[in-house]
Amino acid sequence: MFKKTIIAGLVASALSPALASAADSPHTITGNVGIYSQYIFRGLTQTNSDPAVQGGFDYSHSSGLYAGTWLSNVSWLTDAVAYNSSSLEWDYYAGFKGTFGKSDFGYDVGLLQYYYPGKVATGFIKADTLEIYGALTWKWLSAKYSHSMNNKTFGVADSRGTYYLDLSANYPVTDKLTLTAHWGKQKFDGGSAATITCTAGALTGNNNDVCGSYEDWKIGASYALPQGFTLGGYFSGTDMTALQKAFYTNPANAGSRFLGKDTFTVYLSKAF
Repeated sequence: MFKKTIIAGLVASALSPALASAADSPHTITGNVGIYSQYIFRGLTQTNSDPAVQGGFDYSHSSGLYAGTWLSNVSWLTDAVAYNSSSLEWDYYAGFKGTFGKSDFGYDVGLLQYYYPGKVATGFIKADTLEIYGALTWKWLSAKYSHSMNNKTFGVADSRGTYYLDLSANYPVTDKLTLTAHWGKQKFDGGSAATITCTAGALTGNNNDVCGSYEDWKIGASYALPQGFTLGGYFSGTDMTALQKAFYTNPANAGSRFLGKDTFTVYLSKAF
């Protein structure tokens, strides 16, 4: 027994500096994975209301520098007949965030690339999109502005300057229960025509603002479970004109499904 105690003590002593070093490291790597009843992005279903599996990894430094990647299955590009084959959204991003002194106010700036591998259909363009973003936060409130840096924002031609405004609240009722609320505005720029026609499923619409711009909203709640799991749900929808609804409706040969309808989503995620 004495020998085992000595050995255990030596092992603990040997490991302690390593554990302390890991705890004091300025580098942090985390991961996440989740199962969702559907994938909603800016009020629009990306999976035709079908389930989605999502996950990613993040690196952060104590200085405020961070980078990460995230993936999800999607079907919206094939549903809209814009791609002959496309089933993945792969995002990668990097930025810098911090606080203003010792206050509750914070900031976050960075770049985010949306990548959609697959074969583009004839007459359409790739949907890959690069956005630069900046956000201001206060405790559980945030305001974020994302600005498109290329001329093919999510497959819409002549759309450089398109932006998205995101106002969100994540209010912690308890240490486990959090209420969420969100309002967003997607504003497309560029593109014009003497005659406005917003063709169903035509992501290369000829009047980007009238056809593509809209507002979206979301309200929901999440509950923290043991072992890093989170159970949540939210109700979301969009505010669109008849022309915009036509633009965000799949063509008849793809089921004529409106992508921005009011809908409820549930999910189970895990952080590690």
